[in-house]
Amino acid sequence: MVRPGGRSARVQEAVHTAVRELQAELGRPELTIPMVAARAGVTPSTIYRRWGDLQELLSDVAVEHLRPDTPPQDHGDLLEDLRGWAGQFLEEMASPAGRAYIRDALLGDPDGDNAGLCSSYAADQIAVVLGRAAERGEDAPDVETVLDRVVAPMMYRILFRPTGLTDAYAHRLAGEAVRGFGEREPR
Repeated sequence: MVRPGGRSARVQEAVHTAVRELQAELGRPELTIPMVAARAGVTPSTIYRRWGDLQELLSDVAVEHLRPDTPPQDHGDLLEDLRGWAGQFLEEMASPAGRAYIRDALLGDPDGDNAGLCSSYAADQIAVVLGRAAERGEDAPDVETVLDRVVAPMMYRILFRPTGLTDAYAHRLAGEAVRGFGEREPR
């Protein structure tokens, strides 16, 4: 059993920090487990036991990086909230660093657990936006509809057709996701 805040958490934080620092200093292709271990102040065997190999370690670091730090901004309106969230999501994920994190998160995880975590991060953020809309009495789609109409097309475009990834694209998807819900027509 891993104790939150115990030695395991300290080791994970030290290793993640070492990976991020070394990537910034040397670039990803130069990373090695012994190099990360030395920077983190642990033995290489600690990293091999916990993560298995470098790709799994990079995947774990990527998933942690993709976890949102703050709740979505509240603009007081479902469409504006969703547009704001979608624009920020697209900007972060479509950046060169975001794409690298997406690739790392998926490559080091053959079972798909990391993909599930990343999906739950987006679903949780969307649930906050939709929950606020419900509190204001606005009609809104469900989380799965927003995932299908906003997140899925964005992720496809980010990974396979990375052109036209603009705020206007994110705003159009958000508008299409809420079309038919409530009185307000998307602009």
